[in-house]
Amino acid sequence: MTALLEVSDLSKAYPVGRRGLFRRRTMQALAGVSLSIAPGEVLGLVGESGSGKSTIGKAVLRLIEPETGSIRFDGRDLRALSTEELRAARKDMQIIFQDPYASLDPRKTVRAALAEALDTHGLHTGQRRTPRLNELVQMVGLSPQALDRRPHEFSGGQRQRIGIARALAVEPRFIVADEAVSALDVSIQAQILNLLADLRARTGISILFISHDLSVVRFISDRVMVLYLGRVMELGPADRIHFAPRHPYTAALVSAEPSLAPRQARIRLTGEIPSPMNPPSGCVFRTRCPYALPECAQAVPALRPAGEGQLTACIRDDILS
Repeated sequence: MTALLEVSDLSKAYPVGRRGLFRRRTMQALAGVSLSIAPGEVLGLVGESGSGKSTIGKAVLRLIEPETGSIRFDGRDLRALSTEELRAARKDMQIIFQDPYASLDPRKTVRAALAEALDTHGLHTGQRRTPRLNELVQMVGLSPQALDRRPHEFSGGQRQRIGIARALAVEPRFIVADEAVSALDVSIQAQILNLLADLRARTGISILFISHDLSVVRFISDRVMVLYLGRVMELGPADRIHFAPRHPYTAALVSAEPSLAPRQARIRLTGEIPSPMNPPSGCVFRTRCPYALPECAQAVPALRPAGEGQLTACIRDDILS
C-alpha cells in the first residue's frame, strides 16, 4: 500500500548556548530517522523522555523545521511548500496535544474553539455550521449542550475529548496524538484510547501515536517504532515488538512493564541516559546495554531485517533471536 506519510533521514538539533566565544553548543534531538504511515494505519512511537518523540511529531507537521531530511505527505514534499500552501495542507494534518488543560483557550467556549478551526479553512459555513458542531461533540461522546460551556467546566478527560473534536473538525487524513493520554487517570486513558480506535475505524484516519508507555502504544497501534536518544532502535508489528523484541532496549522496556502474567526476569539497565549534547559513539544505547561488545562503539548500527516484519539496529543478533 502506498504510504500517506513518508519521512526520510530526519535530523534536528536544538541550540543550547555557547562553548567559548564563537562555538555554539547543540543538542541532537533526532539523527537520521525514517518512517512511513499508510492510510488508515496507526504507528506508535515509544521511548523514554528526551528520546525525540515529540520532535518527530512537530517536525512532520512543520511546526518546527528539521535540519535535514524529507517529509512527503500524499506525495507532496512538505518542506518545499510556501506558507500559504502549507496552511492549506494543514487541513489534512492535525495534532492532539498532551495537556488538555493548557491546549484549550480558557476564554473561549467549545463552540468558539471548534468554529475557529472551521473558519480557518472556510468549512461548514452558514446554516451548516451548527449541525456540524453538534456532530463533532457527539462524535467524541459529549452532548450538544457542551458547546456553550468553557474549558474550566470540564474534567481532564472531557477536555481531551474536546481537543480531539477540534482536531477532527476539518476532516483531516492524518493526526499526531502527542502523549494524548499521559496526563489522564488510567480509567480515563482507556476511554480515550477506545475513542481514538473507534474514530480510526469510522473515518479511516491515520495516526502517529506518541507515548512513553509501551502497553498503551501496543493497544492502539498496528506497528511500533522504538526511539532512544533520537535514533530508531526497533520497528515492527505491535505484537511482535511486545512479545518478541529483537533489540535489548525494547526488551528492557517490555520487561519493566507491570504484569500479572509470568515472564522472564527483568532486564535492568545500568547508569543514566547519556546527554544528547554528547551521545556515545557507535550505538547510542551501548553504555547501558548488558550485551554490549567493543565493536558496538565503532559504528552506528543500521536498521536491518530481524524476521517477522521487524527491523532492529543491533549487531547482537545472537541475543534475542
